[in-house]
Amino acid sequence: MSESPSAQNPLQGMAIMAGAMAILPTMDAIAKYMATFEGMSPGQVTFYRFFFQLICTLPILFAMFGMRALSAKRPWMNLLRGALHGAASLLFFVAVKYMPLADVFAIYFVEPFMLTALSALFLGDKVGWRRWMAIVVGFGGAMIVIQPSYEIFGLKALLPVFCAFLFSLYLFLNRAIGEADSPLTMQTMSGIGGTIFMATALFVGNSIGNADFTPSLPASWLGLVLLLILGTISGYAHMLVVKAFRLAPLSLLAPFQYFEIISATVLGYAIFGDFPNVSKWIGIAIIVASGLFIIWRERLQARSLKSARNATSKVNPAS
Repeated sequence: MSESPSAQNPLQGMAIMAGAMAILPTMDAIAKYMATFEGMSPGQVTFYRFFFQLICTLPILFAMFGMRALSAKRPWMNLLRGALHGAASLLFFVAVKYMPLADVFAIYFVEPFMLTALSALFLGDKVGWRRWMAIVVGFGGAMIVIQPSYEIFGLKALLPVFCAFLFSLYLFLNRAIGEADSPLTMQTMSGIGGTIFMATALFVGNSIGNADFTPSLPASWLGLVLLLILGTISGYAHMLVVKAFRLAPLSLLAPFQYFEIISATVLGYAIFGDFPNVSKWIGIAIIVASGLFIIWRERLQARSLKSARNATSKVNPAS
C-alpha cells in the first residue's frame, strides 16, 4: 500500500508510526482497567471496541463518500478480516485481564515470526536459514516470558500466542485485499465484521456461562468515556499506521512496532503497578533482537532483488 516515491516522506512516516505505536497500547490499558476496576468482561469490552469504532468512522465515511462508501469491492473478505481482528482482540483483552500488559505484548510479538514462517510455507517467500534460526530464537525468548506466567496463570499465558496467530491470518487478508478499498472503508468494514463476530461470541459465551463473556453496560460515566476513547483509538490509530506505510517503506517502519512494548510497560507500571522482572526482560530482549534481525535480513534481500532487477533491465532494456 505504498504511494509513489515522489509522494513519500520517510521522516514524516516514521514520526506517524512512532506516535501510533505509543498510542495503541492505551487501548489495552483501557481494556485491563475496565476488567479490573469496572468489572466488565473482556468479551463485552471487545464488543464495545468494534461497536464504537464503527460509530466513530461511519459519519466521516458517509460525509466523504455517501452511501457508496459501504460498497466495498471485496466485502466478504473485509468482513472476514474484521472477524479475525475481533477474535484476535478478544484473546488479547482476555489475556490482559489476567496478565501484566508488558508480558502480553512481549509474547504477542511472536507474530512477525509466525507471519514470516507462514509466508515461506504458503506463499513461497524465500526465507534463508538465518531467518529460520532467528524465528526459533525468538520463540525461545517468548518461552522465557511465558514460563513464569504459565506457572501463575496456566493456559491463559498462551492466549497471546493464539492472538498472534489470528492476527497473522488477518495480515494475510490485508495482503490479499491490497488497495481494492480505501483505508477508511476497510476500517469501517472491519468494524462491522468485528461487531457482528463479537455480538455472536458474546451471546454464545454467556449462554454457556463463561464469565469472560458476561454482557453489561458501563457501570460509571468514566467507564463510558473510556469505552468511547477505546473505539476512537481503534478507529483512527490504525489509519495512522496505514498512512505511515504510505509515506515510508515497510522495512523502515517495522522496527517501530516494538515501541508498543515500551508504552505497555509504562502504562502497566503507572496504572497497575506491574513491571517485568529480570528474566522477562531477557526474554523481551531476545524477542526484539530476533525480530529486528529478521527485518534487517528482509531488507537486505529486498535490496538484492532490486539490484538484480536493475542489472537485468540494463542488459535487456526491452524487458
